[in-house]
Amino acid sequence: MSTGWKPGIPAPTRDDLNTCVQCGLCLPSCPTFRITGLETSSPRGRIAAMRAVQAGEASVEGDFTRFTDECLACRACEAACPSSVPYGRLIEAARIQTEAARPAHDRAVRRAGIAGVMGHRRMVRLMGLGMAITQALRVDRLLPKRLRLATPRVTVRGMRTPLPASSGEGPTAMLLTGCVMDIAFRPVHQATIDALVRGGYRAVVPRGGGCCGALAAHAGELTSARDLARKRIAELEQAEVIVVDSAGCSAHMRTYGHLLADDPAWAHRADAVAAKVRDAVEINAPPGRPVEGRVAVHDACHHLHAQGIGPEVRRTLRAAGATCVDLGDGGRCCGAGGIYNVLEPAMAGELGEQKARAIIATGAPVVAVANPGCAIQITNHLRALGSDVEVRHPLEIVD
Repeated sequence: MSTGWKPGIPAPTRDDLNTCVQCGLCLPSCPTFRITGLETSSPRGRIAAMRAVQAGEASVEGDFTRFTDECLACRACEAACPSSVPYGRLIEAARIQTEAARPAHDRAVRRAGIAGVMGHRRMVRLMGLGMAITQALRVDRLLPKRLRLATPRVTVRGMRTPLPASSGEGPTAMLLTGCVMDIAFRPVHQATIDALVRGGYRAVVPRGGGCCGALAAHAGELTSARDLARKRIAELEQAEVIVVDSAGCSAHMRTYGHLLADDPAWAHRADAVAAKVRDAVEINAPPGRPVEGRVAVHDACHHLHAQGIGPEVRRTLRAAGATCVDLGDGGRCCGAGGIYNVLEPAMAGELGEQKARAIIATGAPVVAVANPGCAIQITNHLRALGSDVEVRHPLEIVD
């Protein structure tokens, strides 16, 4: 039977699509449906659209692309689904299709940003230097609001802060330095290294480093995602444990086996690396200092929904004496979604403001955030509301 999928590239499979029984229990958990109230903005509606393409009743161009672009891929629907629908896998495959359907110039611009910049460490650092200079001169105020709200705060001093090549003794734990984390969140890397040493590991920062490919995978850039996965596998596979202090990156690296399953030269290596990945909050190291008072906890979607990590963040904070405060918003997405806040600024802006207000309402002076995209989004929206709540990675708080 002919389908509407573009041939020769991955697409949502019939088996995955058939796991959805259209019950609608996912709807209340979906942030875009909660804002719009539209069926097409829900997981059930998007799966229905995928089924229409599968049946040859629709194409991947036009409305279908709009439906998939509007999805945050937060995977909150997976946690709510009684049928275990692999929605994350479905939406990433759908985006591979829609990316191939975009006009050539659109694909070129997106590929240049995702693969041409984020895929190369030197380009990432050059981009970081540009951010640091424009922010120091306050020229960044001339940028469109959607870009300001999606931009991390970067300083030349922070970028130049050295990380030790090796620290501590014990099993070798290699740290993914990544892309955005490496230019804007070096203190988080240092706090992770400190936690590894306290936990009895030999913490190693590999030479080179770079993006894990998560942004490329989420955007449907399959070739770039696979290329970056191979680079990180070659760089990190000698470790006994691979530690990642970005929730989105740890979730993505745990899918390396699926990503490279059809590559005979890399499939086994990818499975082996994926099995070694640990998110930094799973280290279970003793705290470096006592923490008094209330700490609000934002659960990153790629912690809570993709990896089932939530108790670990609270365990880390409570071990130091902190009183953890939930936000009362049911773990709703903050609207960052990789580069979603740049591509879909209206939806992302509404979600970001909702999240910032939920944090302010707790009265806590600091909020624990374990993902760089979330940290950027939340920090900028808190500042836009005039709040001075600090945004910190859980390991920073206890370091």
